[in-house]
Amino acid sequence: MKMGLLVFMRNLLLALCLFLVLGFLYYSAWKLHLLRWEDTNSVVLSFDSVGRTVGSEYDKLGFLLKLDSKLPPELASKYANFSEGVCKPGYASALMTSIFPKRMLHVISPGTEWCDSSPVIAVGSPSQHQCSWMIPSKDNLIKAILSATKEYRLTPTLDSLSCRRCIIVGNGGVLANKSLGLKIDDYDVVVRLNSAPVKGFEKDVGGKTTLRITYPEGAIQKLEQYEKDSFFVLAGFKWQDFKWLKYIVYKEKVSASDGFWKSVATRVPREPHEIRILNPYFIQEAAFSFIGLPFNNGLMGRGNIPTLGSVAITMALHNCDEVAVAGFGYDMNSPNAPLHYYESIKMSAIKESWTHNIQREKEFLRKLVKARVITDLTSGI
Repeated sequence: MKMGLLVFMRNLLLALCLFLVLGFLYYSAWKLHLLRWEDTNSVVLSFDSVGRTVGSEYDKLGFLLKLDSKLPPELASKYANFSEGVCKPGYASALMTSIFPKRMLHVISPGTEWCDSSPVIAVGSPSQHQCSWMIPSKDNLIKAILSATKEYRLTPTLDSLSCRRCIIVGNGGVLANKSLGLKIDDYDVVVRLNSAPVKGFEKDVGGKTTLRITYPEGAIQKLEQYEKDSFFVLAGFKWQDFKWLKYIVYKEKVSASDGFWKSVATRVPREPHEIRILNPYFIQEAAFSFIGLPFNNGLMGRGNIPTLGSVAITMALHNCDEVAVAGFGYDMNSPNAPLHYYESIKMSAIKESWTHNIQREKEFLRKLVKARVITDLTSGI
């Protein structure tokens, strides 16, 4: 009796061991397969312009891994007969699509929100893109602003151009002593950011301003510093920004306790027809499609707000045939270099930002420069 029980127990233990070994091997094989699947999805699954999957030549965001300063053969042929300095129609957009095919595959969300039904709000904003992810259920506020501003175009001269050359002028100290003023002014559209001054710095930064893009905390506060004949463009990152713009448009009193993180301008010397709202779609595309910042359920905040420079470049890629930048890039290896072209603060004063991801943005901008999507006049990127 005892002998039979021992044999039974031994056989049971052997069967159990065999089961555990087989289970471990099966689990390991499944885990390895899953790991390879995750790795494959991080770099291989990308799409061409018609939605087909392609090989491992694209990174996890969808950018071409091997970027080349040489034009793709089809574009080299298309632009072969253009002389140096002559504007090339569709150039920046075509190059961007060649290195980022997913750009042609925007998913349109169902429903009609204010950004869909009012494409007029932005400078050349793409219609049919839902932007309510940023400021949901604020249609009445937007409509109140639009009823006063109404216009969305640029000047008749700029709108009639068959080919438009644009430059985004950053605020970096790399602009100082470069004498690029005349070259910057030669562009059709000159975009400046926040409160960066022009007067007194014309030799290096030019004197022409077409669009000045800003948010409330970055807007010029001294009225005399506003240049003539430029459009004031709000880049709204939060609900309070649009509320502030309504105060400005209707010349109402601005409250300093409206949730701003620093003092804001209480007046902008522009009439309503000289004011524009930058389509929030450009902020969304820059942050999540191009730079790859965390979505955070659509809430803009810690670590997922793109810099205004990247947003302006994204806007230009939709609206300009050729795009250049100047004054972009921080050289952290030169702590005594000027941080901005207009003040004496040194590079060492820059602190790590909790709102931006400077390293990821730098990677994005370097892709554009390397592939000649944009031209960097100051070689700071």
